[in-house]
Amino acid sequence: MAAGRERRAEADTLTARVKKQWHRARVGVRRAAVDYFRGDGSDWIALAGLLLTIPLIAVATLANSVWFAPSALVLPIVAGGLLLRPASLLGLYAAAATALIVEAVRLGPYTEGASRVTPGVVLVVAAGGFFGLVVAQFRSRVGVPWRRGGTMLFDLRERIRVQSQLPTLPSGWHREMSLRPAGGQSFSGDFVVAARTNGGRTLEVVLTDVSGKGMDAGSRALLLSGAFGGLLGSLPPHAFLPAANGYLLRQEWEEGFATSIHLVLDLDSGDYELYSAGHPPGLQLSAGSGKWEEKMADGPLLGVYDGAQFHPVKGSLRAGDVLMLFTDGLVETAERDIVEGIDRLTGEADRYVAGGFHGAAWHLIEAVAKDVNDDRALLLICREGPTAAANR
Repeated sequence: MAAGRERRAEADTLTARVKKQWHRARVGVRRAAVDYFRGDGSDWIALAGLLLTIPLIAVATLANSVWFAPSALVLPIVAGGLLLRPASLLGLYAAAATALIVEAVRLGPYTEGASRVTPGVVLVVAAGGFFGLVVAQFRSRVGVPWRRGGTMLFDLRERIRVQSQLPTLPSGWHREMSLRPAGGQSFSGDFVVAARTNGGRTLEVVLTDVSGKGMDAGSRALLLSGAFGGLLGSLPPHAFLPAANGYLLRQEWEEGFATSIHLVLDLDSGDYELYSAGHPPGLQLSAGSGKWEEKMADGPLLGVYDGAQFHPVKGSLRAGDVLMLFTDGLVETAERDIVEGIDRLTGEADRYVAGGFHGAAWHLIEAVAKDVNDDRALLLICREGPTAAANR
């Protein structure tokens, strides 16, 4: 009992109480900061900081208007448009307008010298405030603060990238994928979903090209890649494209169509089936003949009409054979039809036959369609011969 009373007495000392209060304050500040940068907390911290900068700028302007121009008040106004909610932004504008009036009175009429509050300065500050308010209202309507906007875009891009990763294949097989969005953007209307099914003995890959390109098609590509990834492996191969077609029809998008090609490859035997929904043909290189053969399956575009049927083409990959799947942005442009594009692609691909196709996907896009303003994707599946497998 005595020991317990001593511990309670130590806990009630001034030092212990101060430490406890300091810990609570740190936890509260940390939580407020996390909430703020997630967009869930109040913006009073940012508002207080920006309100403090306005008198500092005004004092500096009155002290030396040559180095600190009156138009410098536009800086906290622009920052407020990015940081604050519309209601808080109006308070900041009122403080900036008051500072501008004080500067105009103290510096005197603009006709008596330079570095004073001129009508042009007033217009610049007012224009900054107007555009800041427009941005803040738009952000408020969307419900996404600027602090989370960039993070969300980054997260969306990473989700597409992760979903487009190909699974590891057993020894004797090589796969690689390269995707180049239009205009050097981070988002693309082309995407890949892949999985090993049937106990890992089967590789299923779906390469899809959503209508549109770049950022315009990126949001639809993200939605479809998630849906297609969920369907892949959950349905028999012959049922995948009909289910994808039904899903796309239910979205009722204005630009609601897509092309897709679905590869079902037996990793033990090398036999495969290729289903197509209005997609460019696959290309198979036969190691025995050294020739490329088109593998064209029968099927309409996804999202055009209900009840579409998709009939596969069958083939087999032997040692040294290569299967190449791609989107139309790689082989078809306004100046070049698809036949000419495929000829150019196979001609460039022949350069890699002797040395192997490791790292070839990216270089083939560079060689064939480097400056094309369209999304481009290329997938290579190689069944390596004994010599290539031994040299890996």
